[in-house]
Amino acid sequence: MKVILVNGSPNKKGCTYTALNEISNTLNDFDIESEIFWIGNKAIRGCIACKKCKTSGECAFNDDVVNEFSKKAFDADGFIFGSPVYYAGASGQITSFLDRVFYSSGNAFKHKPGSVICSARRAGTTATYDQLNKYLGISQMPIISSYYWNMVHGNTPEEVLQDEEGLCVMKQLASNMAFYLKCIEAGREKGLEPVDIPKVVTNFIR
Repeated sequence: MKVILVNGSPNKKGCTYTALNEISNTLNDFDIESEIFWIGNKAIRGCIACKKCKTSGECAFNDDVVNEFSKKAFDADGFIFGSPVYYAGASGQITSFLDRVFYSSGNAFKHKPGSVICSARRAGTTATYDQLNKYLGISQMPIISSYYWNMVHGNTPEEVLQDEEGLCVMKQLASNMAFYLKCIEAGREKGLEPVDIPKVVTNFIR
């Protein structure tokens, strides 16, 4: 079993990475493979709703990491998306990244457990947490939580390491993710699979 942890910060080894690394280490303790995927610090285009992905199976833009990640996502069993807080919201990079990844490759996430974490010096974490969870909630992903909202505080990686409660939240999140992944595996061994109900789409204006 494998979990991909997405670092949505432009800083490869910054505060968001520090929190994700704590999760990764704990997942490994539970014999769950993990990979931290950094989205980088180059520009990531926003979705332009061209809908070409609906026929090609991948995003029309190939000049960033979106399609690279999508290919990995189909083989993963769980996901954790991390972002720093920018003006009480997620970073622009990860917002554009997630818009395109979830729209072009939604089936890669369906029924797979996911979680989000956010990192801030002080405030804006709960708004960012709510924003990122929307991607999971619309994609039929069981949302994995901890005993507090998934956030750490600190202005540097060294300060994040001093946030003992935040790091404990990350560890419990990893433990819960490992538990659910193993429950899913046990269920499949018994022949249990999710059942899709036929989808109905209505518009407000007809």
